[in-house]
This record gives sequence, C-alpha cells and structure tokens, in this order.
Amino acid sequence: MCPECGHEWSPSEGADDATEVRDSVGNVLQDGDTVTVIKDLKLKGSSSVVKVGTKVRGIRLVPGDHDIDCRIPGVGPIGLKSQFVKKVAE
Repeated sequence: MCPECGHEWSPSEGADDATEVRDSVGNVLQDGDTVTVIKDLKLKGSSSVVKVGTKVRGIRLVPGDHDIDCRIPGVGPIGLKSQFVKKVAE
C-alpha cells in the first residue's frame, strides 16, 4: 500500500512491472543475448571506436540510460544504449 495515495497492489502485479528493453528494430532483449552494433561508437576518454558489425555476446540488462552492460573484445567492459544494437538470431 502506498502511504501517500493509498493505492494497493496485488502480489502478482509486481512481477509484470519490469520494463522491456528493445533493440533498434523493436526486438525484446534479455540477459545473455548476442547483439551487433549498428553504428560506429566513439568511446569517451579514448581514441578507440567500436565499429559497425561488432558482435557482443552475453549482454546483461541494467536499469538506467545505458541499459546494456557487456564486455567487448579489445575494448573491455562497457555500457551501451539499446538503440545502437540489433539482436542476432542464434
């Protein structure tokens, strides 16, 4: 029950409240998916660039603006926005 407005939730309501993370074409992403980068991404504080077509395996979804945590070979751990990736059919 909300102390401010008095709204009551049923126990089953909490499980459905998770927001879906979608890629650039609207596919729903899940932890462990493989995605491909759809545009060159410059890394702040570095001269490195993540190139178009880079395949990223085993993503992890997190709340926030950069909603994908992953490890890119040759770059290391990085946070990506879901609007710059496309899910790969496995």
